[in-house]
Amino acid sequence: MESSKESRLSPLRSAAPSRSARILSFIAILISGACGGLVGYTVTDLQCSGDCVALSGSVGLAGAGLAAGGVGIVCVLTLRAMTEWKTSEQQKSVRDRYPVEES
Repeated sequence: MESSKESRLSPLRSAAPSRSARILSFIAILISGACGGLVGYTVTDLQCSGDCVALSGSVGLAGAGLAAGGVGIVCVLTLRAMTEWKTSEQQKSVRDRYPVEES
């Protein structure tokens, strides 16, 4: 049987970021990769004289990878900060509901 104190405590919800936050982060990474690729391709295409399709394409791919990687790092750090903030908020609310008396 459960004790009365255990039955009063509700289990903590998951501290993982919400699905919408993860989806928005994924979309931001895709958009930044596309923008980085377009910028890399366009700058190389404008600077190169003659037929430089292979060079423009490879620089475009590198730009896409760098941009997506950078935004991916920012998204991961943001999602971790959101998780930590949510967890500390939940812990504080539990401490406020069930204060520990000092002796």
